[in-house]
Amino acid sequence: MATTPPSIPVHDDSQARLDALEALSLKLLERCRGQGASQAEVSCSEETGLNVSVRMGEVETVEASRDRGIAVTVYFGQRKGSASTADLREDSLAATVEQACAIARHTEDDAAAGLADAELMATPQADGGWRDLDDWHPWEVEHDPQRAIALALAAEQAGRDFDARIENSDGSSLGTGTSLGVYANSHGFIGRERGSQHSIGSAFIAGRGDAMQRDGWYSIALAADDLEQAATIGRRGAERTVSRLAPRKLATGRHPVLFSAEMARSLVGHLLGAVSGAALYRRASFLLDSAGTRLFPEWFAIEEQPFLRRGFRSANFDAEGVATRESALVSDGVLQRYILGSYSARRLGLQTTANAGGVHNLQVAANAGGFEDLLRGMGRGLLVTELMGQGVNSITGDYSRGAAGFWVENGEIAYPVDGITVAGNLKDMFRAIEAVGSDVDPRSHVRTGSILIGAMTVAGEG
Repeated sequence: MATTPPSIPVHDDSQARLDALEALSLKLLERCRGQGASQAEVSCSEETGLNVSVRMGEVETVEASRDRGIAVTVYFGQRKGSASTADLREDSLAATVEQACAIARHTEDDAAAGLADAELMATPQADGGWRDLDDWHPWEVEHDPQRAIALALAAEQAGRDFDARIENSDGSSLGTGTSLGVYANSHGFIGRERGSQHSIGSAFIAGRGDAMQRDGWYSIALAADDLEQAATIGRRGAERTVSRLAPRKLATGRHPVLFSAEMARSLVGHLLGAVSGAALYRRASFLLDSAGTRLFPEWFAIEEQPFLRRGFRSANFDAEGVATRESALVSDGVLQRYILGSYSARRLGLQTTANAGGVHNLQVAANAGGFEDLLRGMGRGLLVTELMGQGVNSITGDYSRGAAGFWVENGEIAYPVDGITVAGNLKDMFRAIEAVGSDVDPRSHVRTGSILIGAMTVAGEG
């Protein structure tokens, strides 16, 4: 039986490659100064990877990649210009800087434009290095396509063998890759980052004709050691698929709704979108002027953890070089702050929250036990394991999405359901959260267990 091999790099030249990216960044900054820019910033990155996919025991694709990106942004006062390239030839680099400068010279002043404030830049530790986030774990499978294919095939075969009702496969895949990045700006800041990410996933089809159901499972991690075994992934994907066979309809009504952990992330995502700087300064959010107000029950809390070891979004600095820090987003049910980079902060008359480029690992505090405990606590209601459509109004907070999952009776899963819609308003839904489970799904930078909402409209038949 194929298992997941450990993350052992064949040859690690990442520091030398980072040195080259840093030298290139400094060279480009000097070019920007030579063109008369008052401020400038440069991002240089390299990514390598391998992706394979199989279906019904046959190899479908094997794709190796090596990508490079160089982005230059210049400021002439408060006029901004940006350009990018993947070409390292001297004439191409010179043309990229010239293009950015030409754009800046022909744009209008923007009072919020410019680098983040110099005093907010992150600084290395006393030894000159950055805090170790344990996010660099290259996998030798990247250089061994045959082993990658074997793992993908093992995942698919385990799922196909799991149950006779699995009559077809939607395929299995394996992806592995590494990334290197350097960000530098004219404040003198130079930040270096490197990371790895690996995944295995399988999807299956059970039943025939109109009774067919599809589902699957995947595992993703920064280190191959943390991946579930390939066969486990296949079996779990198959189990989820056959559990959906013979779904029933529900009558329309108001019921408790338990969002499984992987679906609960989307609720946090709607909060993040509503409190992000761009939505706020455009006045396109249902949470305008909400900082300092209670949005959730008093026990509810969300903490940002940028220094989480092996976290998907761990970072010493944000996309502008601003030092990250651990801080509460929600505490005692109260929204503590917005999610801002320097531009949106200036537009709002506030200060950046070191979130240029997004949030850095969010932990939603649990107030309940595991998944089975949540089912028992709900007693009777709807467990949502799939959401469909984009039925969320970011301005009003109105929420209406297609869903599938399971009906729960007496604290136990009774039967699968589909063809339903769950609806409400996000403000009301946030206030009606009754429990957050300890069954955290580790496959995301938003770390939350299942979330139980006291009552929502469930639209089905009649």
